[in-house]
Amino acid sequence: MTLVADAMQAEIGARERWPSNVKLYEPYQAEQIILPDQANCLAVQTFLKMCNLPFTSELRTNAEEMSPSGSVPFLQAGAFLVSDFDPIVSFVGLRGFQLNKDLSETERAELRAYCSMVERILGNAEKYLSWIMDTIAVEVTQPRVGAVHPWPLNWMIPMLKKSEVRAQLKSIGWADRTLEEVLNEVKSCCQALSERLEQQKYFFGDSPTELDALVFGHLFALLTIQLPAVDIAGDIKEFVNLTEFCQRIEAKYFKEKEDD
Repeated sequence: MTLVADAMQAEIGARERWPSNVKLYEPYQAEQIILPDQANCLAVQTFLKMCNLPFTSELRTNAEEMSPSGSVPFLQAGAFLVSDFDPIVSFVGLRGFQLNKDLSETERAELRAYCSMVERILGNAEKYLSWIMDTIAVEVTQPRVGAVHPWPLNWMIPMLKKSEVRAQLKSIGWADRTLEEVLNEVKSCCQALSERLEQQKYFFGDSPTELDALVFGHLFALLTIQLPAVDIAGDIKEFVNLTEFCQRIEAKYFKEKEDD
């Protein structure tokens, strides 16, 4: 489907109300999900919760194959299927739900720049850790990706996925980096985020934006996942205001809902 057709579909959908049966399709959390997917799923969940939009999480072993882009999570809203964080934010915005509506044009440009930085650095770091580091790839990533498939697909599919991700990272100069270089990139990103957040509740004041959802998704995934041979959570915890930010988001948008 062309970008023009996608835009037309989104415009048509914008005239409709938010459906009551919106579903967010994700992989199974405990057995199947890998670090990059976990970060993206958390980011989208948080964004929808911040918009106060109702949705149901649907766990599927073949969620990636069901997705229109081949990545997770993806949203089913009426007749529309939308995958990935940015397209989902745009789709929701066209329906009149915009977290950044009160920002100035300068602030919106700054927000987009920070979102791009997070996806470029933290997103690529997650892929590097998951697929390029042999210990993590062999002990964590490949078993999870292959878990739902019978032999010989349970080892063929992870190998194909690893080759695909390696080629993608190689094209942008990430595949041949050392672990130290990747961790330094993560620290630099966290430093920039920490300086932007300072002691504010959210990155742009007292109200959340999609940047808050995106940062929480990536940082919370990195803080909570257990990986062999690397302690990336320890590096992130050096930035106290970022860890406190993650704790606030978790408490407000996840723990309260669980208690209810």
